[in-house]
Amino acid sequence: MTFKHFKFKDLSLQKLYDILQLRSEVFVVEQDCVYQDIDNYDQIAFHVFAYDENTLAAYARILPPKTYFTEPSIGRIIVKETYRKRDLGHDLMKYCISLIDKFYPNETIKISAQQYLIHFYSKHGFKAKGEGYMEDGIPHIAMYRSVHRN
Repeated sequence: MTFKHFKFKDLSLQKLYDILQLRSEVFVVEQDCVYQDIDNYDQIAFHVFAYDENTLAAYARILPPKTYFTEPSIGRIIVKETYRKRDLGHDLMKYCISLIDKFYPNETIKISAQQYLIHFYSKHGFKAKGEGYMEDGIPHIAMYRSVHRN
């Protein structure tokens, strides 16, 4: 599978529909979390995804610095359930990190991680910082990936 990225204005209606459908499938239905997914950040995000034929298998969005956080961030990170355990999530993170390094060089990356995924994000150089918090009824923690990873 090949990852691609688009700005909002360059998404086809079908790709946008696929993105919103997968986000709803995973975050609302699978995780049983009622929250406002359509949040007015999609229009300023880079949308990163991989298709397997006509199926959206993985997705994330990258928000520029000084939008959601002071730092650039990666969010809405999803791998469709039938594609999990294939390292697709790791490939997605590597691709997103490389895009941030390209578009926002020398910037620390901040994510709001679901706490049960701390180990996953740690494999990509992220470190938890501060106290955990509840976001949309799910325990989260702020994690940072520093440019200088000593």
